[in-house]
Amino acid sequence: MSELQFVRLGFGTDAVEYRTAWDKQREVHAARFADEIGDTCLLLEHPPVYTAGRRTQDSERPLDGTPVVDVDRGGKITWHGPGQLVGYPILKLPRPVDVVAHVRRLEEALIRTAAEFGVATTRIEGRSGVWVLGDPVEQRPSLGGLSLDFDPRLTDEEFDPRLHGPEYAPSNAGQRREDRKLAAIGIRVAKGVTMHGFSFNVNPDNAWFDRIIPCGIRDAGVASLANELGRDVTVKEVLPVVEKHLRDVLENAEPKPREIERPVETASA
Repeated sequence: MSELQFVRLGFGTDAVEYRTAWDKQREVHAARFADEIGDTCLLLEHPPVYTAGRRTQDSERPLDGTPVVDVDRGGKITWHGPGQLVGYPILKLPRPVDVVAHVRRLEEALIRTAAEFGVATTRIEGRSGVWVLGDPVEQRPSLGGLSLDFDPRLTDEEFDPRLHGPEYAPSNAGQRREDRKLAAIGIRVAKGVTMHGFSFNVNPDNAWFDRIIPCGIRDAGVASLANELGRDVTVKEVLPVVEKHLRDVLENAEPKPREIERPVETASA
C-alpha cells in the first residue's frame, strides 16, 4: 500500500459530531477514489452517539427511544463517545475487494496495540473485532444463582438483558469473566475505497452499552483498556501507538483481489 496519512480531527472538548465526521469521510473518500490524495486515516473522538449498521434489528436499539444514527456500514448497533478512539481508514483496495482481509488487517493492528499496553486480545470466529477472552464456561460465576447451562440469554429467545440490571449488563462482562469486545469494526467499501472503520475502547463509560444489544451479541460484553489494566489510560496515550501499528500493518500489507471461484467446465458426451 502507499504511505498512510493520518488526520487527527478532534478529541476531548474538540470531539467531532458523528454526522460532521461522516461528511468528512465522504469528502475524503471521493478524493481518494479520484487519486487526488493517498490512503488516509481519520482519527477522532465523538460526543455520545448510537449508530446502527444495516443489519441492526429493532429489538437491539435503545428501549427508551434514544435517537440512533442509521449508517451505511456493515455490522449492527454500537455506541461512540468520550474515551473511545475512533478510526476511519479510507484506503483504495484492488478489485474485486477482499473485505474480510481488510477487516483482519485492522484487527491485527489493534491486537498489537492492546499487547503493547499489556492486554492480551484475540479474534473470535464469526465475530469481528478484537476480544478479551473470558474464563472457560465452567469456571465462570453463575448468573442469578443458576448454572450457566441455563443462561437465559442463550435459551430464551425473548430474554432481554437490558431489562435485568447489572447482572446481565454488557459493561459487567469482565466481572462475570465472559468474553468481552475491546474494539469493534464496521466498514463499507464503495468504488473500491473503504469507509468507516474501528472504535477502540480506551477509558469510556461502558454503561452506555447497557442500553443496547452491542453488535447484536447477547451472550458477551464490552471491555476497555483502562478496566482491563486496572488503571487510567487516556486516548492521547493510545493514539500514537495505534498510529504506529496501523502504519506498520497497512503499509506493509500487499492487498490482493479476492479470488473468484470459477465453475468447472465438464466435457459433454
